[in-house]
Parts: sequence; structure tokens; C-alpha cells
Amino acid sequence: MKHKAVFFDRDGVLNVDKAYLYKIDELEWIDGALEAIAYLTRSGYFVFVVTNQSGIARGYYTVAEMEKLHRYMADTALDSGGKIEKFYYCPHLPEGSVAEYAVDCACRKPKPGLILQALAEYDIDADKSFLIGDKKRDVEAAEAAGIKGYLFEKGNLLDFIKTIIS
Repeated sequence: MKHKAVFFDRDGVLNVDKAYLYKIDELEWIDGALEAIAYLTRSGYFVFVVTNQSGIARGYYTVAEMEKLHRYMADTALDSGGKIEKFYYCPHLPEGSVAEYAVDCACRKPKPGLILQALAEYDIDADKSFLIGDKKRDVEAAEAAGIKGYLFEKGNLLDFIKTIIS
């Protein structure tokens, strides 16, 4: 059976967008974010995070530091009754200062690579899945991957989700 899925951009959707966030003590959840993840989990959705993390290519933090934050976010979601299936991230930036990540890739949104990777790794029904992002490039990535994209600009994330899947 194919699964329905929700893809979240991270910064500005799940957490308050603080430039190049990687420290747990600087994490501030968006109102309703943990409740939204729990609601979606109870409703049978797989929850994924798809996030550009150019701070890695810029040398501001490491993959390990980012992964530590992601583990913390996933654990916090679990404690709140939800489950983040997997984090997909793009560490690349062509003009980055860390050579191994200073490349033009297929995963940096608005390119659909992160979403396509999840669709390939999990048995996901694209017609019953969607993405929520706070930037036009997020919605463009969703559309390029063949799923619906919604722009979340402010407010309570759970309330926003309920307008989509009421």
C-alpha cells in the first residue's frame, strides 16, 4: 500500500527561522508545529523534512552538528506524539567555502532532488502527498517533484494543516 506523506521545509515552517540554525538551545518551534506533526502521524501521514542547509557549505557548522539538531527535533516530535520519518537536507552551495559542498547539485531547492529521493526510498502516493514551505522555492520544488505545495507564511501550523486536510 502506498503511503501519503507531508514534506515540511524546516526553517520558517517547523522552527523559527534563525540564520543558520544548528544549536539545540537556539531552536524555537513554530506555534502548532509539534501538534501538527502529531496530528499528521495520527492521520496516517509519513512526515518528512526537506531542507536546504547551505551553512554547511559556508563552513558555519558541520553535518554532524546539524544531524544532532535533527535527532533532537525528531525526539521532541516523538515525545509530543508525532514521528518525523526522515530528514533530507542539501548541504550544497556552488559558492560555498567548503570545497566538497561547493557544487551545483540536484537537491538544492527549488530543484526537486530531496523530494524525489524520499519518493524513491519510500512507497509514497504523490497524489495524496504535499509539501509546506515558507518560500516560493519550496513550492516550486514540490511541483517539480509532482506533489502539491503550500506556502505557509505565518500563524499556527496545526491550524494551517487543518485547512488543507480538513
